[in-house]
Amino acid sequence: MLLTLTGGSGAGKTTLAAELAVTTPCDSVRVLHADDYYFRTLDRGVWFLDENGVPHLDFGDPRSLDMGRLALDTDAALAAHSVVILDGLFACRLVPRAACARFHVFVDVPADLRLVRKIQRKCLRDGFPLDVLLRNYLRHRRDAHDRHVEPARHACDLELDGTLPTGTLARQIWSAVLTMGLVPGA
Repeated sequence: MLLTLTGGSGAGKTTLAAELAVTTPCDSVRVLHADDYYFRTLDRGVWFLDENGVPHLDFGDPRSLDMGRLALDTDAALAAHSVVILDGLFACRLVPRAACARFHVFVDVPADLRLVRKIQRKCLRDGFPLDVLLRNYLRHRRDAHDRHVEPARHACDLELDGTLPTGTLARQIWSAVLTMGLVPGA
């Protein structure tokens, strides 16, 4: 089974994926992070120039994600594990080549809280310049979220309040998945 976690940047998808992996009712689970599949060269993906003419990959555009490579790795993981958990802005868009049950979750968190979480993670923890993060958010990421991430809400099987404790969210997801009989060997 493929279990996807979709939602905005800072919604807690990666944290939730880790919680799902440790609370799984399955015999075998693999977590993949879509953030590991963005293009890195100027000939692939969507790029924009900053005020100094320096190109930057538009992480808020799904065309910047190498869906082909992600699909191949997902297929390999599905062949080896009963559940593959994929988290990412556009996770529910992935169409693996292998036939499998799929369950899509949208993690909903208000925009202001997502921005605060992103500032805490990228700026306070990792040292990314706050002014650059805020400029990118205002110029690109806010609109990209509305255009590319928000519509995915309607394609998901379950929408969760991402402000709830991670353990609560994991229990809600596993309960829904088990009720639907989607997990082999559980």
